[in-house]
Amino acid sequence: MSYIISTAYLAVLISAVFVILRWGNVRCCGQTPVGTFTFVALLFTAGLDMGLVMLPLTEFPAYAADEAYRFTNPLAIEFGMWGPLVWMMYFLSAFYFVVLEPRLQIFEIPIVKWVYNLTVIATCAFTCYLFLTALPSYIGDVSATTLWAIVVCVIAISVYSSGNINFMKWLAVSSTWMFVALAIVAVLAASYYYSAAGLGGLASNLGLLSDYFANLHHFVSPITAYHEFYLFWWFSWSIMIGQFVSMFVGGLRTWRLAGAMILLPSIPLAVWFAVLYIYFEQQITIPAWLNWFMVTVGIVFVVNSLDSLIRLYGLNLGWTKTRLGSTYYPLHFFLQLGLVMAYQFTPFKIEWVGVVVIGLYAAVYALMLRRRALVRAAVMEARGPAGNALPAGSPS
Repeated sequence: MSYIISTAYLAVLISAVFVILRWGNVRCCGQTPVGTFTFVALLFTAGLDMGLVMLPLTEFPAYAADEAYRFTNPLAIEFGMWGPLVWMMYFLSAFYFVVLEPRLQIFEIPIVKWVYNLTVIATCAFTCYLFLTALPSYIGDVSATTLWAIVVCVIAISVYSSGNINFMKWLAVSSTWMFVALAIVAVLAASYYYSAAGLGGLASNLGLLSDYFANLHHFVSPITAYHEFYLFWWFSWSIMIGQFVSMFVGGLRTWRLAGAMILLPSIPLAVWFAVLYIYFEQQITIPAWLNWFMVTVGIVFVVNSLDSLIRLYGLNLGWTKTRLGSTYYPLHFFLQLGLVMAYQFTPFKIEWVGVVVIGLYAAVYALMLRRRALVRAAVMEARGPAGNALPAGSPS
């Protein structure tokens, strides 16, 4: 499995660099173009979940204790698990769906279409299932009834949001600002109330992140089994998140799209991890009020992730609000709720989805080679005056 993920990851990263260098001036425009800030907010909130907010505090000690990670500091390791190389996969798939898929139509081939959308449905429900299983560790001992009530509400809001694009965009932007507010409150509390670290402590931690770039080569293949799990997880998400955000690309040149998708999301990640690292270094226990603030933001992030995937497979399979009417909401709600309940009795692993997605990548590469004339035509069309190559599918 390590050989498979290493080869696939390296191939995707090389492809992303090739696209930036070879087709950097191609104009990319999706079906529902939005401003850059809204676009990055949709990407940031759809591509991440509650783990971003809560996990680092439990992972820093593990990275510090594990010999395999001793080549750098725990903060750089954490950033490497979520950082720029991961977002390069999202960029590559977004570029494909904006520029190439309208001509190639690979994801309209029945077998590809159904395998792909089944992985989207499975990953969507599995994300909600992980949220269900992890929630007690974030909010303490609560009854099963309370846990399921929260999960049902999350699914219901996600389904509603998936059918209302304006609400989805509003939620993405709002949750981004909530995350910014959380980071500001957390750093001020850590720097001046719970310790004397000051803002100099944050600046010092940000400096530690330079070690990530100095050790970039370590992150292109699995460092440990845990890192391998992360890579399979990101691969599972890479095509679906890329396709989702491709709908909202607002006429950016390829190199600007790369900056918006690789660099801009990495900045708030770096700041947030540096803030949490103060709590780790100073051995500050997260106070209850801050924990609930973190949990609230994390739950909204889960909604953002789920609504994007529900909308995506709904568009791909024609299960849209426009087509289904009032049936749209119960269909998606009970489908996701049923799968979340089923996951309690199955040995499902995200690595399986990752392997399937790697297979989809291989199929796309092979078919692009066979249809290289269409690839050239798609790029030439996107380079034209209109520059309005559109991703496949249509919004409801």
